[in-house]
Amino acid sequence: MIGRHWSLVISKYATNNQRLVTYDQQKMTDQELLEKFRDPSGRNYAFNLMVRKYQQKIYWHIRKMVIDHDDANDLTQETFIKVWSSLEQFRGDSQLYTWIYRIATNECLNFLSKKRRRFFLPIGDVEGELMEKLEENADLSTSGGDISGEEIQLKLQKALLKLPDKQRLVFNMKYFDDMKYEEISAITGTSVGALKASYHLAVKKIEDFLTNSGQ
Repeated sequence: MIGRHWSLVISKYATNNQRLVTYDQQKMTDQELLEKFRDPSGRNYAFNLMVRKYQQKIYWHIRKMVIDHDDANDLTQETFIKVWSSLEQFRGDSQLYTWIYRIATNECLNFLSKKRRRFFLPIGDVEGELMEKLEENADLSTSGGDISGEEIQLKLQKALLKLPDKQRLVFNMKYFDDMKYEEISAITGTSVGALKASYHLAVKKIEDFLTNSGQ
């Protein structure tokens, strides 16, 4: 049932869904979207607007972690399937976007963890696999410059792959997404103090990598 609904309201790629939406509807607040979703007559439409609002951001949040487009695309779909199946129980204890990001974050970390367990891969081997995918996708560029073929961006991405998954996640949200520590804390469940320490340690590791690689 969820799968059928998914096929109706979410396209495989963000550009495939061409339903006309007015400017005002695109700019609806999260609270307005939730209120419309709770009305059975507007549920599907509200969810479609929600996907349009967050799909690209969630895709790139995931893509920066798993590197590969197909993996990121699949995990984005899985994220919104879980959003759809759980949204009725959402009580607003957190902001909607941090709740969606939390689901996407868990999808990323679980994916990487399962990859290691499935193939009995040590951390270095998974890092090597992601590095290969990064090289293969080095010609990609995004509107936010998250993964770019430019040499400095490629070196930065290689440096990030040297970080533990959770530390890389924190760096991505702070550096690329310009999130506040309080927002990252709501997503990860980690204290602000621990996040600050993790971010600054990540910056130091990246600086060391870039210096040693001749940058």
